[in-house]
Amino acid sequence: MNQEIIETGTQLDARVRSFSVLLSCTPRGARLARLLAVNALRSWELPDATASHVIAELAANAATHGRVPGRSFRLTLYAVGATLRIEVSDTRGERRPVLREPGADVESGRGLLLVDALADRWGVSEGRFPRKTVWAEIDLTSPEPGSPRSGAVDD
Repeated sequence: MNQEIIETGTQLDARVRSFSVLLSCTPRGARLARLLAVNALRSWELPDATASHVIAELAANAATHGRVPGRSFRLTLYAVGATLRIEVSDTRGERRPVLREPGADVESGRGLLLVDALADRWGVSEGRFPRKTVWAEIDLTSPEPGSPRSGAVDD
């Protein structure tokens, strides 16, 4: 597993943070992508709840639909100012993800619907063939002072 964490800048708003890791195109690799990303986000003191769902879906798609025997997928996170960018690259450039409404009786196919609902922006970019990158951006906002947090219990 190749992993890289880079942090530059001196002010919180001006910091550029990045994390990148190469993982096996397996369900285990997809789970590890989410766990490592959550760890990185927590170390940067950034919210991880929404991002962890987006990362889980994009990594699962790479492991399922982007799988090529012997090839890995790459997860990259960039935190720049108030934006978190999530990128998952695989080597199945000919298989671009399609957002669609699955039938009620279908057990899968809802991952991109979740990404579309949670991310502020998402898309697909082509790399050198056969590579593609599915990316999503989440606008990070600080909670308002005194606003309830998820899971908080009122006294």
